Amino acid sequence: MQSVKLAACAWSVAVAAVAASSATQAQAPVEEAPVEAPLGPQVSQAEAAAPADAASQDLPAPAAADTSEADEAAASEAAGDARTDGGIEEVVVTAQRRKEKLQDVPVTITAFTAEQLSEARIVAVQDVATRTPGLVFDAFPSSQPRLAVRGIGSSDRGAAGDPSSAVFLDEVYLGRPAAVAFDAFDVERVEVLKGPQGTLYGRNVVGGAVNVITRKPDFTKFDAGAQVTVGNYARAEDAGFVNVPFADGKAAIRVAGAVRQHDGYTENNFTGGRQDDQDDRSLRVQLAYNPQDSLRLLFSLDGTRSRAAGPGQHVVDRDPSSPYAPLWTIDRNRNYTAGSFEGYLNKETWGSRLQGDLDLSFATLTYLGSYRELDYRESYDFDGGNPSINRIAISGGAPEKSHFYSNELRLSSLPESSIRWVAGLFTFTNDTNRRDALILDTGRGPGTEIYHQQATLDSYAAYGDVTIPVGERWHLIGGIRYSNDDKDYHLSNTEGPNLFRASERFDLQLSDSWDAVTYRVGGDFKPFKDHLLYAMVSRGFKSGGFSDTPGAAAEASQSFKPEYATNYEIGQKSSFFGGRLVWNNTLYWMDYTDLQTINVLPDLTKVTKNAGAATIKGYETYFNWRPFAGANLMTTYAWTDGTFDKYDFSPDESYAGNRLTRLPRSKVVVSPSYDVLASSGAIVRLAADYRYESKIYDDDSNVGPEFRPPTHFVDARVIYISPSDHWTVSFWGQNLTDETTRVFQGTFLGATFAAYNPPRTYGMTLTWNL
Repeated sequence: MQSVKLAACAWSVAVAAVAASSATQAQAPVEEAPVEAPLGPQVSQAEAAAPADAASQDLPAPAAADTSEADEAAASEAAGDARTDGGIEEVVVTAQRRKEKLQDVPVTITAFTAEQLSEARIVAVQDVATRTPGLVFDAFPSSQPRLAVRGIGSSDRGAAGDPSSAVFLDEVYLGRPAAVAFDAFDVERVEVLKGPQGTLYGRNVVGGAVNVITRKPDFTKFDAGAQVTVGNYARAEDAGFVNVPFADGKAAIRVAGAVRQHDGYTENNFTGGRQDDQDDRSLRVQLAYNPQDSLRLLFSLDGTRSRAAGPGQHVVDRDPSSPYAPLWTIDRNRNYTAGSFEGYLNKETWGSRLQGDLDLSFATLTYLGSYRELDYRESYDFDGGNPSINRIAISGGAPEKSHFYSNELRLSSLPESSIRWVAGLFTFTNDTNRRDALILDTGRGPGTEIYHQQATLDSYAAYGDVTIPVGERWHLIGGIRYSNDDKDYHLSNTEGPNLFRASERFDLQLSDSWDAVTYRVGGDFKPFKDHLLYAMVSRGFKSGGFSDTPGAAAEASQSFKPEYATNYEIGQKSSFFGGRLVWNNTLYWMDYTDLQTINVLPDLTKVTKNAGAATIKGYETYFNWRPFAGANLMTTYAWTDGTFDKYDFSPDESYAGNRLTRLPRSKVVVSPSYDVLASSGAIVRLAADYRYESKIYDDDSNVGPEFRPPTHFVDARVIYISPSDHWTVSFWGQNLTDETTRVFQGTFLGATFAAYNPPRTYGMTLTWNL
């Protein structure tokens, strides 16, 4: 209750600040500050202020007929003035399928620009999660990340299950956890949308969505860049891009790639090898062609190959109530593991994407098609021990092959339209072949049990969304989406020689279908320039499915229904002092119903039922201030309270009143920086990040060892930026206090098994741009 009062108090202060500042601005309007973007892409005031149509406008436009040297010099001078003036960079996002300034979007969004991604070494989805209040990343293992937004996430990795928060790469849905693989080099921005996004983004965005937007080919100039990083643990990273226009400025190709390697953070003192290492290689090729001003085409091809040993697992606690507890040896040393083998986490994922935009007299017609494949292989020691210390050995893995493709056809309003709208049709097909293998040795020789899962999903949707101006300051917003999912599921446990989790053998062909209507309705109001107030009700859903590794045919045959979240949100976004201070606040209340609760039983079977309902409420604030030239302070904070209203998996088990798992009540990120301007025009930037998360429960019972205490992480960097901006050198350190926390844990067979976060790392990065 005290936290609620604090949130309400902060909200009242925010509204009062809006009123006071707005009254001042009404008497003496303040000109907008120039844009500052020393390293990242600059957004002109004209572009930022212009209304935009759908996200197809991310496609590059043809070059102007002539660009004089005087114009280039003026642009360069303006950029320099912006840097010394100290204004906050305007960020343009496409959260509503059209280009808009972040401060004008009635959605709670955390956005990372290209500059922020590069400077803070944000290269993968887990790096985004650590710096985003309201977003939590869980390694399960790290090659199959579990994301939770505002407490809504899923542990279901089965072929007939789905995530609850989705990741999109250039608007393409990455439908499997292991398919979430991208490198943030040459990425324009990353957007984290919080709350249900069921209207514009569809299924499985109950909690929210992460949008990764890559840099597109540039028709106007040849460009190139490279980046080299070295660091401890034999870290060696190389990345580069090249952009080549051709065909008289009507076409361009952009190629970007990266190699990232480091030795394992964890030493295996049984095998002599190392684990928790990295060997990732990624490549992205984009070809853009504008045969005429009204027609734009973009073809993309990307791929990622990852090689790594298995995670360093540990027995961190014993369950005194289990007869198996004495058979385990506790090992909480993060730096060492003692697994009987090192294992592997290997995957290849690649995809193609085709987008075409045709400007009609009344709208823009867009086609977006994609095809992606995933080949994932894993096998590792689950308990992190060997026969000399543990009397039980658990290992295995769940390799899978998936391919999925989507088609979207949409019409969107033209940029000059006062009524902004978009309507479309969408299809998504996913085929997954997965083998969940468990190898168990209780001292009488190893046995193997295998669940073979093969699932096919066909999903169809139709949607529409509109923003209507009412006078000069009001907008009404409404959207609706109809979705239909059909799933076919083949599940058998007849392949393996043993049964551990199941009580009987079965081979089943199952199918079911679900449909849902999701929506959003609300409005925004601009009482004064640079201040936005909004209210929104939005609804999202996660598709139904079938259990992962059930114990009997009767349990396997029973499907579970979709889960839903309805979010009630009010927010305020404000800029003060000519754009030198940005302060945004959000209050929300979410009804989360028909929770797909996964119960891991003592025999290790996993059954999913719609056994829960929860209420999630919270407050989020974003504060970015440049008090004087060179100085910047950015702070974000999220207070989230999520509790089960109902949790009745069985008649003898109820967790009503307990907190949702993997949900810190408080999460804070504080990022100060200061620029020292040398007489030569060079800049030395001093920057740091402090991150705090309050305690987390990893188990619905909220008791026992599956608990993570509060964490405090500190990162820092010193960056030298050359006078010409052509090259920079960064000396950086991450987790400087060598904080230790568990990034995954689970309890079964009398012990709690866990993996740890990376230790202190440091290095140097050299970046060059043409």
